[in-house]
Order: sequence, then structure tokens, then C-alpha cells
Amino acid sequence: MKTLSIEVRPGLPRDAAEISQVHRLSWLQTYSGLIPHRPLNEMVDRRNAAWWRKATGGPSTLLIIEVAGVIAGYATLGLSRARALPQEGEVYEIYFRPEYQGIGLGRILFGEASSLLTSLGCRGLVVWCLDDCAHAGRFFRNAGGRDICEGMEDFGGKSLKKIGYVWN
Repeated sequence: MKTLSIEVRPGLPRDAAEISQVHRLSWLQTYSGLIPHRPLNEMVDRRNAAWWRKATGGPSTLLIIEVAGVIAGYATLGLSRARALPQEGEVYEIYFRPEYQGIGLGRILFGEASSLLTSLGCRGLVVWCLDDCAHAGRFFRNAGGRDICEGMEDFGGKSLKKIGYVWN
């Protein structure tokens, strides 16, 4: 019987190319058909390995989840950008390679991100996702999030509604 290792750890500069690939694959799968083609590709192209190398030393925290040595997904987190909300922490992003979605890794990584924010003194957290991403909304509701606010996000002239899920 083989043992499968799963590890959550901070993203490092040496992980940049692999994180960039996770971002590319997950965004193209998740947002094709929702976000217009040109802005989506521009956003994906902008987040290349050099961008992620800088992000590993930036003000937000980058966590990765490895499965048997392969980076399956990542989460970025830090202080909430929504100053009108009482929640002090925010998970900015949580994405997985398509082949690692739906097998429980999201619960592990989200749990680690939430615990890290709590350990840093943040009371409560918020996550934003596009309203049209039904699977993301379902994930956050199943994780105990309450959808209490909404906003709009512009993508190349197309406005899409986003939902804010909160935990206290």
C-alpha cells in the first residue's frame, strides 16, 4: 500500500512557474465563457512566473498545497480589502488544477488559510467570488460562509456580480 503525501506550506520563489501554471489552468477552466476572452487571457498572461516570484515576497501570504510533490493548488490571503465589513481577514484567491478539484483538497487549504488568519489576530474573514460561479458559491456555503454582501467587478467592459461570503 502506498502513502500519498499532502502538504500545505508557504509558496516560495522556486514554486513560481508551477503556481503560474495552476493559475492559468484553473482560471481558463473556471472563467472561460464568463469573463470575456481578451481580458481573461490578459489576466492569465500577466500572472506569469515572474509575477508569482514577486508575489512570494509580497504583503499577502501565499499558501500552496502539494500532493505527492505536485503543487495542486494555492491560496492567497491577508487583511480584508472591504473596510466596511467587520471581518478583518480575507482569502483573496483559492484555486486548484482541474484534476485536483472536487476531492476535498479545498477544505484542507481553506482550513489552513482560515487558521493562519486567526493566528495572525484577524477576527473573521471574507471571501469574494463571482455570482455566476455556482461551484465556488456552493463550496463557500458548505464551508459555513454566509453570503451577506455583493459588489460588481469589471472585466473589459463587462460587469459581473460578485458575492461576499463571511465567517465570524
